[in-house]
Amino acid sequence: MIHNFLHDRSGNFGMMTALLLVPLMGVAGLALDMSDALLVRTSLQATADAAALSAVAEASTGVSEAMLMTSDGQVSAAIADARKVFIGQTSNSPDYTLVSADVDVVKTGSQLKAIFTYKADVPTTLSRILGQSKVTVSGVAEAVFQTETFRDFYLLLDNTPSMGVGATPADVNRMVANTGDKCAFACHIVRDGVEDRNSYYNLAKRLGVTIRIDVVAAATSALMETAKTTRKSSNQYRMAVYTFGEKAEDTRVLEVSSLTSNLDTVKSKASKIGLMSIPYQGYDNDQQTDFDRAFSNVGALMGTAGTGSSAANPEKVLFFVSDGVGDSYKPGSCTKRLNGGRCQEPIDITQCTALKAKGYRIAVLYTTYLPLPTNGWYNDWIKPFQNEIPTRMEACASPGLYFEVSPSQGISEAMSAMFLKIVSTPRLSG
Repeated sequence: MIHNFLHDRSGNFGMMTALLLVPLMGVAGLALDMSDALLVRTSLQATADAAALSAVAEASTGVSEAMLMTSDGQVSAAIADARKVFIGQTSNSPDYTLVSADVDVVKTGSQLKAIFTYKADVPTTLSRILGQSKVTVSGVAEAVFQTETFRDFYLLLDNTPSMGVGATPADVNRMVANTGDKCAFACHIVRDGVEDRNSYYNLAKRLGVTIRIDVVAAATSALMETAKTTRKSSNQYRMAVYTFGEKAEDTRVLEVSSLTSNLDTVKSKASKIGLMSIPYQGYDNDQQTDFDRAFSNVGALMGTAGTGSSAANPEKVLFFVSDGVGDSYKPGSCTKRLNGGRCQEPIDITQCTALKAKGYRIAVLYTTYLPLPTNGWYNDWIKPFQNEIPTRMEACASPGLYFEVSPSQGISEAMSAMFLKIVSTPRLSG
């Protein structure tokens, strides 16, 4: 009997099954618990992704705060937003216990980066047989936002006597028909501070004639609304406005509005821009349009050109509006024939080139110089180089930043289109 008992194998399967049942149940339970943990991690990762994205969303308070920062560093509003989103979706869950949830949002140059890390414990069920009471899951979510480009705009507006020409062919014809010398220019004469009521400037007003500078002033004022609706933060764009001077006796660049992000102030001041006055017809041989001096003066005010990566490092853009004909005392370097020392020429691009070499971008809006076939001065001095004017104006501009607007087109629309083209182009690197 002992021999038979020792050699009996009939109960092996049952015994082996009993011996293996516990580890098999543990392994199966571990697989189920790991599956549950993976589902929890997937859910937490999606929430972390959403939290990181919310921190750097374009319309978020965090991005607004970052746009106002003048230096690199943490963005507290973005951190608070991300934490609020994550905790709001993960608190009081019976499926896991949140161990940690950390977020950091940092602005570095033009980049806003959010990093969200989390860790949670998922309780097990069958794995407890193997002594495993929980499964820890963790993850990292990152999101990056490229902040908008900061730009300073310096608007240089030609308000010299030639910008007193009628704004449209109909305006020109009305002036010609109502002046004894068939003059299309509304000369603004002020003697010793007293307005000449009989000047062609006042005649134009009585006739209801719109002159070119009036349209430019209105367009500049309207441009501020375009800038306000386009900017992502209140300090993204700053504007300064200059003209060639208030009166011919002092043709230094006139500051209409200093550089500011308060575009409502700029709008109000720009709307009052007027035509440069002269003390009498033919004053100083009509040499009031000195592009070289104007560009040099404004260039000295613009400061160092930045990359646009922050409010403290803005791009510098010269926004130049003119009919493109220089008229100044320039006996040494005039590009056209001289009348004594008087130089009448399409804009000399020497100063444009110098400013661009300093890193400034130049946007040029050319208000087409209207042919004046009834004017002897025009026929003698301007007509010979009329077709060169737009070519020179385009050469002054930075690549892609040249517009020409004819009398039949809207200067306001053209200025807005030019502005939108500037702000939609990529920022300089470096």
